[in-house]
Amino acid sequence: MIKKLATFLTALLVLNTANIAKEGMWLPLLLKSLNESDMQTMGLKLTAEDIYNVNNSSLKDAIISFGGFCTGEIISNKGLILTNHHCGYGQIQYHSSVENDYLTDGYWAKDFSEELPNAGLTATFIVRMEEVTDQVMDSVGVELTDEERDRQIKKNIKRIGEEATEGTNYEAVIKPFFYGNQYFMYVTKTYKDVRLVGAPPSSIGKFGGDEDNWMWPRHTGDFSMFRIYAGADNEPAEYSEENVPYKAPRALKVSTKGVAKGDFTMVYGFPGRTQQYLTSYAVNQIKNIENPAMIDIRRTILNIMDRNMRQSDEVRIKYSAKYARVSNYWKKWIGENRGLDRLDAIEVKMEKEKAFQIAAMKSDNEAYELALPELKKLYEQLEDLALARDYFIEIAYRGLDIVSIARTFRADITDLSAGKEFDQAHIDGLRNRVKRFYKDYDKNLDKELFTKLMHKYGTEAPKKFMPDVVKKINGKYKGHYPAFTDMVYGKTIFDNKEEVLELLENYNKGAAKKLLKDPAYQVSENLWSNYLNNISPEYNRINDDIDKWSKIYVKGMQELLPGTYYPDANSTLRLAYGQVDTYEPRDAVKYDYFTTATGILEKYDPANKDFVLPADMIELINNKDFGGYAENDELHVCFISSNHTTGGNSGSPVLNANGELIGLNFDRNWEGTMSDIMYDPDKCRNIAVDARYILWVVDKYAGATRLIDEMELVK
Repeated sequence: MIKKLATFLTALLVLNTANIAKEGMWLPLLLKSLNESDMQTMGLKLTAEDIYNVNNSSLKDAIISFGGFCTGEIISNKGLILTNHHCGYGQIQYHSSVENDYLTDGYWAKDFSEELPNAGLTATFIVRMEEVTDQVMDSVGVELTDEERDRQIKKNIKRIGEEATEGTNYEAVIKPFFYGNQYFMYVTKTYKDVRLVGAPPSSIGKFGGDEDNWMWPRHTGDFSMFRIYAGADNEPAEYSEENVPYKAPRALKVSTKGVAKGDFTMVYGFPGRTQQYLTSYAVNQIKNIENPAMIDIRRTILNIMDRNMRQSDEVRIKYSAKYARVSNYWKKWIGENRGLDRLDAIEVKMEKEKAFQIAAMKSDNEAYELALPELKKLYEQLEDLALARDYFIEIAYRGLDIVSIARTFRADITDLSAGKEFDQAHIDGLRNRVKRFYKDYDKNLDKELFTKLMHKYGTEAPKKFMPDVVKKINGKYKGHYPAFTDMVYGKTIFDNKEEVLELLENYNKGAAKKLLKDPAYQVSENLWSNYLNNISPEYNRINDDIDKWSKIYVKGMQELLPGTYYPDANSTLRLAYGQVDTYEPRDAVKYDYFTTATGILEKYDPANKDFVLPADMIELINNKDFGGYAENDELHVCFISSNHTTGGNSGSPVLNANGELIGLNFDRNWEGTMSDIMYDPDKCRNIAVDARYILWVVDKYAGATRLIDEMELVK
């Protein structure tokens, strides 16, 4: 099966070395047939089997999906995980308080007993992957309707996954590639006891803050450390004080040799999502309709959060993780639009579509001829729906905390109204969720957000998809949103933790009646029901049709316009490779490939929260107390290379030609943020923390030498 797929893909690919070296997120399973020779020509000293192997230990065994949203890697045989500071930020923030402010001061466990548990955090390994297209498409004939085909494919996927994991503690994930032209199965093993080991203060881990985010040059020590714990048998186990550090069969060696321009590099991890094969219609919708709306909404949220966080340390700690989440893609979308403009992305797509349509008309394949006209019609139908969905997601789903906590109770109300009694475990679980929620909640900030965001919803979202609550504000309240906000927060229980917990003390039919009358619950229910009834069904139907025609379009491109086709990222294990390199973002500007500690001091500004530094760190740098981690009497901090990365690659190891860890991937450059949609090999760079800077912070700054002793350093 692997040989068959490799032969098929090889026939489709024109392996242009100059482009492949810098673009693409490749399947580890197929490196032997598709990439090994090219990688070795560029400098790789390993074989494809050293990178991915099912029967023997390989680099893949040291790579984890960290929490399902980032990548991490094992760097000691005691299960020590290295990932980004921003990947572990939520856990660091959860353990922080005004009294123990680990966000500001950092945290370093002195021994195993001080390593902090994190409910719900997981570490997932890939056991194996295999191509399962034929099995998935079994009994999926052309005579079936679209609905019948989808049902049969889901049935097959369920059966294949169950057969692959029967009698094991593994799980199976089967995902489509090239819009369903191929399917691959990933068999995984997940550990559920992952503990916080160490994190630098935010003045190191987030140095540069929002101002430097998505930018180069960078001086950010964006790393944190966790550890996997297992049962006595080294197998996954729920958290227990009896669990022991995971005995890792494979850990990455950490190199202190540094990097030079032109060095071969690899990024091994779990990139989230790219959309390289979108049509011009899709890119136009993203760039000119959706991104501007979402940028504006998030700017409003960030302004309110920032002002409140500056006025109170308590609020700052509560909202630090939320602010970082909102800010990250706000800035990314701004850069993405600029990059798409610079590349004339829509025009480039249109030219390719013209070439495809000419080839399709010569092919005598009616489906290929119809693909683009059908996609154009579908995107026209989707436009208002997509925008309405964006307003719901950004405001009701992500932006309004009071709506989120009220929604938590929806599933229980029907049962309570019918007289059902929940067991204590259910109530305790809900109580813990409530306590966790209110730990990071501020009524005044949330109330201000509610007024501003509901006003944006009511005045800017597509009118034909407007929820009834907006009509009520415009009618009964004459469009006076502050008055409506005062009513909601004056009568709801959801702005007060104690009132919600009190409700849980008598969680019965009376509680259901109270909830149904609560104005915050009514707002939540109205926003959600409007989305679920009036937006989501048609949005999903049109997107299903878009996927169907995209599958035909991509297959047609591969057949009629041969070129470099690699699968879009979809949160599965991938390898990108390239080289350490400089770049020129604009006229008369050229960026070097590395930064040093000297640049940290140059950026230091005690009046700017994004550029503050610990006094003892300043002293270490001024004294050039770099231990054995310096190069030419300078401490290197970050470097860039031409690996194709995206969200989800955060925390991925950057590896050298020998497979040794030389850096920790954490960002892309501003000029390359459009790479999810269109890649530019001259401008796109991934940004990594130099491994030597990480070791220096752990060793010389934090004094956590026990962690250094665990690692295998290559000098």
